[in-house]
Amino acid sequence: MNKTKTLAAVALGMVLAISMSSCKSKESLYKKAYEKAQAQNTRVTEDPNTVNVTPVQPVAPPVTTVTTETTETTVAPVTDVSVRSEALQVVDGDGLKAYSVVCGAFSLKANADGLQQTLKNKGYQAQIALNPERKLYRVVAATFNTKAEAIPFLQSLRETYPDAWLLYKK
Repeated sequence: MNKTKTLAAVALGMVLAISMSSCKSKESLYKKAYEKAQAQNTRVTEDPNTVNVTPVQPVAPPVTTVTTETTETTVAPVTDVSVRSEALQVVDGDGLKAYSVVCGAFSLKANADGLQQTLKNKGYQAQIALNPERKLYRVVAATFNTKAEAIPFLQSLRETYPDAWLLYKK
């Protein structure tokens, strides 16, 4: 048993010795590559009396001018937005004007409270209104006097809340 351990130790030692001798440092190769890179960055001109080293300046690409035509387009306000009409009772908020942008409807007030708080954290004057016929809590992000005022806000809110819609208070 001791003989096999000794043979294994000797074999392991030989393998280590061979592997260590083949792992010579490649420092000279790195030094040559560094010197070659330095030579490419500088141009050496030799005079019999002096040696001048002049850095090579990078050449800037030619500048091209691009001319484009611009046209002005007038966008007509969107007025074909559908409007729902409901009778509502304000549960939490300052009161609704004629047109309101609704971004959520919930059967549980706790869910409506959560969305209202999220909207308030984003800077909206969110309110909660109850539709007693349907027993749904509507979360209103903003309220306006006219449809023309409400539509741009509705369109911007749809980027975050794609199901937002416009409500006309009965």
